[in-house]
Amino acid sequence: MNIALIGYGKMGKAIEDIALERGHTISLKIDKGDVLASLDWSNTDVAIEFTAPEVAVGNIEFCLKNAIPIIVGTTGWYERFDSVKSLCEEKTGAMITATNFSLGVNLFFALNEKLAAMMNNHKDYEASMVEIHHTEKLDAPSGTGISLAEGLIKNHDSYNKWENVKKGENSSDSALVLESLREPNVPGTHKVSFENEIDSIEITHTAKSRKGFALGSVIAAEWLKGKNGVYTMRDVLDI
Repeated sequence: MNIALIGYGKMGKAIEDIALERGHTISLKIDKGDVLASLDWSNTDVAIEFTAPEVAVGNIEFCLKNAIPIIVGTTGWYERFDSVKSLCEEKTGAMITATNFSLGVNLFFALNEKLAAMMNNHKDYEASMVEIHHTEKLDAPSGTGISLAEGLIKNHDSYNKWENVKKGENSSDSALVLESLREPNVPGTHKVSFENEIDSIEITHTAKSRKGFALGSVIAAEWLKGKNGVYTMRDVLDI
């Protein structure tokens, strides 16, 4: 496939390496300041977008309006998801969005939901979450953290919302704590805990590099070929 990289920072370069390893070609490398409409897209089969929340929707809309399938790794724009989805359906386009493209993280999402359902019968355990990312990450909590929190809440009836605070600072017992920490050179760590006075149960996903995110986005692009509609990594991995 011929892949356009919308965003050519650290993630874009990591995606380029994986794509080339898997036999694909990079048709465009689009960085800050480049105008999408001024570029030649005739040799592009799919775009992979990792930029910033404030520009992501414009990039997505351009691709959908020009019949370019798109993989979207940027988070922090989901308040406009419904309008983007409607545009994709109107244009018979193709799009995969994910808060995290790592194959391991998406398996972790499923494990989190399973654990939450099991712990729903043991209300003496208090749930909490912590997400840690590099200091350059623009959104807090992370999209991955929000996905984990929503997955837990869906499967545990003690919680009806999440709050981005430290443990002990939540407004009520029904508010799930989702703490965000920012530290240098951390690709991404997410921990889900259930604790009572006797013991604690924890599951953790730790990204060792950006390679997992890059690999997942390229696999998603391969999977999207020939399809129409809006999909997630659950569709790609059939989980």
